[in-house]
Amino acid sequence: MFGAPCWVSLMTRDLRAAQDFYGTVMGWEFRPARLGEEFSVALDDGNPVAGIGALASALQVAVAWTPYFAVQDADETASRIRERSGTVAVGPVGFVVGRGALAADRDGAVFGIWEGQLLSGWETWRAAAPAWLRLQTRDAFEAAIFYGEVFDWACGRPGCCDVEYDADEVVLRSGGHVVARLSSGALESAPDPTIRPRWEVHFPVRDVDARVSAARLHGGTVVHHEPGAHATLRDPDGGLFTLTTRITAE
Repeated sequence: MFGAPCWVSLMTRDLRAAQDFYGTVMGWEFRPARLGEEFSVALDDGNPVAGIGALASALQVAVAWTPYFAVQDADETASRIRERSGTVAVGPVGFVVGRGALAADRDGAVFGIWEGQLLSGWETWRAAAPAWLRLQTRDAFEAAIFYGEVFDWACGRPGCCDVEYDADEVVLRSGGHVVARLSSGALESAPDPTIRPRWEVHFPVRDVDARVSAARLHGGTVVHHEPGAHATLRDPDGGLFTLTTRITAE
């Protein structure tokens, strides 16, 4: 498996405050991560859901939920990103269990790459689909070319991701399962950050409306809410995330 999303993580400024907010709103519990004391792993019913790292200030990056993609060689992938006019903002940086980097595509959407050991319980994470991804971008087909060349999508080698075109979207599959969708229509210079190019992280929940109410009570902001269906929220530190009743991107 390579080129597929392997994790989602929140870069925040205050780890304890983020844990308090997401623990209350999402019902998550937390345990330390092997990446260091500035990291924790969020658990939902004991299953790993996401990571939270208090590194936004240290790395001078925006508070945001970020998807990470599994790669076989972080240095080679970073070079591919730069060669295709993307930006590598941080790394590759070495950790005890692997190497990672933060990057942005040509339109400014931020993503991460990870070479090395996947989180213990990752197979459970992927099978349970606690989060799914959508790239909101200027041109989905142009973005698919960029990411396809960076991550070897649709290269035909065993373990690579497959790409399909569905109406005006690009659909990414890994092992037969939809793992991400790429959609057109974002505006690069839009004053509203919610419609700029970005990777959206969607968390399926049983009761969207109850989570929205909890977020409001604990300092979150509702950006968009379709009762009973989905909502885009901003946490107290500015991180955007989406709640949905859909179980996967299928």
